[in-house]
Amino acid sequence: MGMSFGHLMLLMVIVLVIFGAGKLPQVMGDLAKGVKAFKDGMKDNNDESKDSGVTIVQSKTDKNSEV
Repeated sequence: MGMSFGHLMLLMVIVLVIFGAGKLPQVMGDLAKGVKAFKDGMKDNNDESKDSGVTIVQSKTDKNSEV
């Protein structure tokens, strides 16, 4: 079940009541900075794993075998 237009409008009204119209741009800007920092961190992590040359191999073991 998706969100209808009415649900989205109600959500926007609640957000405006909680944060106020004056603070909303600041809150959204902070949220955008957080999302950008998260994406940059994920990108850096992927670049480091590619550059390191280390390959991770996952092996399957037989449950009945003893080590």
